[in-house]
Amino acid sequence: MNFEVIGQAVENAKIKVVGVGGAGGNAVIHMINHNIEGVDFICANTDTQALSMADGAITLKLGNGLTKGLGAGANPDVGRKAAESDRAAIEELLVGADMIFITAGMGGGTGTGAAPVVASIAKDLGALTVAVVTKPFKFEGKKRMTAAEKGLAALVEEVDSLVTIPNQKLYEILGEDTAMQDAFAKADDVLKGAVQGISDIILKKGHINVDFADVKTVMSEKGIAMMGTGRASGKNRAEAAATQAVRSELLEDINLKNARGVLVNITAAKPTLGDQAEVADIVEEIVHEDANIIYGLVYDDSVKDDLLVTIVATGVDQRAPKLVIDNQPSMQLNPVGLNKEQTSQKGGTSSAAEIDFLDVPTFMRKQVD
Repeated sequence: MNFEVIGQAVENAKIKVVGVGGAGGNAVIHMINHNIEGVDFICANTDTQALSMADGAITLKLGNGLTKGLGAGANPDVGRKAAESDRAAIEELLVGADMIFITAGMGGGTGTGAAPVVASIAKDLGALTVAVVTKPFKFEGKKRMTAAEKGLAALVEEVDSLVTIPNQKLYEILGEDTAMQDAFAKADDVLKGAVQGISDIILKKGHINVDFADVKTVMSEKGIAMMGTGRASGKNRAEAAATQAVRSELLEDINLKNARGVLVNITAAKPTLGDQAEVADIVEEIVHEDANIIYGLVYDDSVKDDLLVTIVATGVDQRAPKLVIDNQPSMQLNPVGLNKEQTSQKGGTSSAAEIDFLDVPTFMRKQVD
């Protein structure tokens, strides 16, 4: 296993976040409202009305001659053509970025069709390109699910890493009595958490700063990526937070043993050597021995007695993503953006009957013995 602790950060890494389509734009607005620092925000859409609400972001109307500013009509082909017609304008907004996040909702017209075009332009400019997108809720219908599958298959070919957020999982956590507005707000929160978690690794200064070149090496492991966070306090906070991170709902059906690159960031007001060692033990046990692991350590007094662990595993699977809409979670997990008031209790509960012990690391087996 390649274990790397980085000691010097590249100054002024330029990060841009592009929200494509309605869901992507909503996610960007959510990030702006929550004061994510150190990044430039762009909203690209075929819907003029939606763009008018993107205060604080640079806006780009896509395919005005094609859609007349009225949207893509849930047609990904229209979204793709709209983006293709404005390639020069997209390139002008993206030039100069070291890293570009593309956020969108898969299944609609603009996000599904235009996001792969934006990603292709970003890659051509030499930027590290990471897409963080949502999959539809099951109640949004089979047609939208099918469109999402096709969009994801196209997008994964154009990015360095693709992080997918299964909205259906949020539904299973939040329950059927949750208001629609609250459900979509939680989806925005998850997208925000994923982008912030990765950008903080690069931008926030700490005792162990992560070099952007090394981040690029890990994030360039082309294919599906997984993003998880954990937060805990108390005596066993490091173990609890790391366990929550690797058990994140965002794992979906992903096996971390296949990951070829792993970023691990620890954030605390006063992290200890023991905290670092406990997190490392859990990560090293669950990922492949040949994985390239990079650790970062950030001091942040605002988290008080809590310890946060962010894990990004890349190159998990080079196959096109499969849209899973019916799988039931076997554990109570802690996805990015949810359950922020974590305690020192270890995240997740399950019975021994629900787990294949041949694939379960020691730290997980201890919790069900």
